Amino acid sequence: MAECHTQNKAKLVSETRRRFEADYVTDKSDKYDPRDVERLQQDDNWVESYLLWRHNNVDETLKMLDESFQWRKEMSVNDLTESSIPRWLLEIGGIYLHGYDKEGNKLFWIRVKYHIKDHKTTLDKKKLIAFWLERYAKRENGKPVTVMFDLSETGINSIDMDFVRFIINCFKVYYPKYLSKMVIFDMPWIMNAAFKIVKSWLGPEAVSLLKFASKNEVQDYVSVEYLPPHMGGTDPFKYSYPPLVDDDFQTPLCENGPIASEDEASSKEDLESDGKETLETISSEEQTALLKKINVTEHTSKAEENEKVDSKIKAFKKPLSVFKGPLLHISPAEELYFGSTESGEKKTLIVLTNVTKNIVAFKVRTTAPEKYRVKPSNSSCDPGASVDIVVSPHGGLTVSAQDRFLIMAAEMEQSSGTGPAELTQFWKEVPRNKVMEHRLRCHIVESSKPTTLTLKDNAFNMSDKTSEDLYLQFANSSRESDFSTP
Repeated sequence: MAECHTQNKAKLVSETRRRFEADYVTDKSDKYDPRDVERLQQDDNWVESYLLWRHNNVDETLKMLDESFQWRKEMSVNDLTESSIPRWLLEIGGIYLHGYDKEGNKLFWIRVKYHIKDHKTTLDKKKLIAFWLERYAKRENGKPVTVMFDLSETGINSIDMDFVRFIINCFKVYYPKYLSKMVIFDMPWIMNAAFKIVKSWLGPEAVSLLKFASKNEVQDYVSVEYLPPHMGGTDPFKYSYPPLVDDDFQTPLCENGPIASEDEASSKEDLESDGKETLETISSEEQTALLKKINVTEHTSKAEENEKVDSKIKAFKKPLSVFKGPLLHISPAEELYFGSTESGEKKTLIVLTNVTKNIVAFKVRTTAPEKYRVKPSNSSCDPGASVDIVVSPHGGLTVSAQDRFLIMAAEMEQSSGTGPAELTQFWKEVPRNKVMEHRLRCHIVESSKPTTLTLKDNAFNMSDKTSEDLYLQFANSSRESDFSTP
């Protein structure tokens, strides 16, 4: 049944492309940006997002594409950059991306109190909305956002129904499938009538996504760590510009190799494992020194030690999916799979493969730096070589679907050194447009047999299936059951 569903979806995508080209592009080619028309022919996910929003009705999908593409050209969406937006509008902090909701969706903040109704600035404000949504869509293809419509301290001068309608249309027509929900916080009674109109604009498909919340209720959708104090949260974030408030990625707890001062509760096995996990990124001489330092075994020969290390590293089965970037192939492609909390300490693997003819420097950042050890998190990869990065939760902290990882990579000159000092200087000087970025989400796999889902220190040989293997197997079986006849 799953195969039948896939084939049917492919037919709908093909029909949509063919009919849009024949019925719309031929007559309205000057009304569309050629880059959008080309992308429609190449990006299956983009076509599917429009089809899904129109319940696979091709006729309705074509109308939606027509409206969306004309808007994209009128707004010059493909050419919107930071310099397209007036600086004062970026400085005021009325619209930005920051944090995640409890489902792991990015928060898109609209602080209504900073908005003053003025037809002279309306177009610039609309461009700012389009700039953020397009920027996000290119980075997180298909991953929805939660709109935080913050109405606290809002006066009558801030009520601009035309601007609200534009935001609604962005998610109804221009960015289908990107709205997880819209949380309306602390709405004044004077706006009750206005939001009855908003509900009619949303339509029956999306009205259920509208959530009205007070200070006591908003935590049903967003945890306190990503809520500002006026919403009852503990997030210390303060908006400022420049630079753009965009990502929440920071350097993880551990850079390269084991942490200098472990918690007293850390066992000898943990230290042994931490030491071994770094061996792929250091020289053979350093391997010997490290093995002696952590005292793996007092009377084991170097050959036996290396054999144990090799077998333990090989126990990390490579992830299945691959993102093929211009500098690095990254596996897994989208999500890091961790076991459930019952599994004990969990580990997962990121594999980077250099597909260039030069050395590629890379570093790993995360939205939850206090939670994770990442080894190595700042290093380099030789041409044609691969590097295995071990990611493990730290100090008993639990993995969350809200957590994100960012892989940054850039080519180095042949003469450049790759030591810590050289890498630090390299990242200070490398131009932003030369840096490849790729983001990974976290996924927690629930199972009644957690030891087969995690890369646990003392259970590497219990199963040759990784978390991702089992998740994909579970997902496939679920999809089959979803489309089976009742």
